[in-house]
Amino acid sequence: MQKSSKIWLGISGVLLIALGIMCICEPAATLFATAWTIGCLTLLSGITKLIFTFKTQKFLPNSASRVLSAIFEIIIGIIFLCNNLFVAASLPVIFVIWIIVEGIFVAIYSFDYKKVGFPYWWALLLFGIAGVVLGILGLRNPDVSAVTLSTLIGTAILLIGVGYIVALCGIKRFENQVKEFQKSIAPDAQ
Repeated sequence: MQKSSKIWLGISGVLLIALGIMCICEPAATLFATAWTIGCLTLLSGITKLIFTFKTQKFLPNSASRVLSAIFEIIIGIIFLCNNLFVAASLPVIFVIWIIVEGIFVAIYSFDYKKVGFPYWWALLLFGIAGVVLGILGLRNPDVSAVTLSTLIGTAILLIGVGYIVALCGIKRFENQVKEFQKSIAPDAQ
């Protein structure tokens, strides 16, 4: 691996670790950034789900519920993008409501998968029910949901940064092993 690539990997790892710590320490700023990011991703997810639904409506029944779910995601994405301040303040509540709605839809989808013979349809049903239960628990205390959401985001970013640093160490170790191997097969070439 080129030296410049390793430097950029190391810099990326350090910056991600710093960003993760910042997200944990600054929950409000994390919610603003999260509102924008989730808006983009939710809009894209809704559009993708809508396309998937139209392409699979012949095979999977209840495509109307999938269309509604896709439209719901598109609307949520647009709301997040257009009202960042309001959404950042209400993000925990919106997030848990979305989890509840999606949990319901996943539970409904599980029966479609059962009809087409998918053996693990019950897992989808359990995941849907779990989403509903966790969403309801999140609604009970939005402040805790906000701090939890920011902490989870920060922790995930921090772990990715640590992963980059670990990968960099792994690359360095692999390069050293390759050099040792090359020395062992051609000692005079070094």
